[in-house]
Amino acid sequence: MNFSTSLLLILAFIAANLPFLVERIFFVVKPKADGKNVAWRLLELVVLFFVVGGIAMLLEGKLGDIHKQNWEFYAVNAALFVVFAYPGFVYRYLWRRRGA
Repeated sequence: MNFSTSLLLILAFIAANLPFLVERIFFVVKPKADGKNVAWRLLELVVLFFVVGGIAMLLEGKLGDIHKQNWEFYAVNAALFVVFAYPGFVYRYLWRRRGA
């Protein structure tokens, strides 16, 4: 693996977990209620998926021509992004703290 691939995978992992670790909506607006709900987190996850995809296209463009991809490529990448988000989801919703 070259540096660009490693950087992109690390960036995707961090971006996938950010919606579950940060309480502000799109990292700017503090929610009025007692926290973000799941819908906001999923919307942020989708937006960050496209942001990371754009960064990936920029990196690919610097290395050479951007290859045309079919829907299968994007479906696999979306599934990988959701798998990357699993640690943040477990921390936010499934982790039971003692005494809580």
